[in-house]
Amino acid sequence: MKYIISVGTNIGDRSKNITDAISAFNLVPDTTVIKQSGIYETEPVGYADQQSFYNAVFEVESKLDANEILGICLGIEAGFGRVRQFKNGPRIIDLDLIFAEDKKIKTPNLTVPHPRYSERRFVLVPLLEIFPDGNAYGTDFAKYIDLIEGQAIRRL
Repeated sequence: MKYIISVGTNIGDRSKNITDAISAFNLVPDTTVIKQSGIYETEPVGYADQQSFYNAVFEVESKLDANEILGICLGIEAGFGRVRQFKNGPRIIDLDLIFAEDKKIKTPNLTVPHPRYSERRFVLVPLLEIFPDGNAYGTDFAKYIDLIEGQAIRRL
């Protein structure tokens, strides 16, 4: 199964946080990072009074199911020392499961595709880098990019 994961950070060495989080996925048994975008600097969304974020997306191939991948994301966040103080606040690392191939999942703990991916330029622009046709697993995501106002983004 293939998955798309977004990663973001605005505390500490932001570039290193992203590369370390992606590297951590390569340590997961039966899981390999197969594609990754460059790193983008983005303005905060939801709570503006904080440092800009660095964001990227990456694709993994794994024998694990979507709930297990979510658990890996949460485990890596915990390993980095992530503390959830308030919604959209500063964070050392944030890993979100965006797509699980063409699967649609809605449980109390997991919704795939991610419910707000289409509202986040920091997900869509890096995603376009690894899926240049604007389509990931049958989902035309590129159509949402121009609908988003603000959310400045630049590739590092």
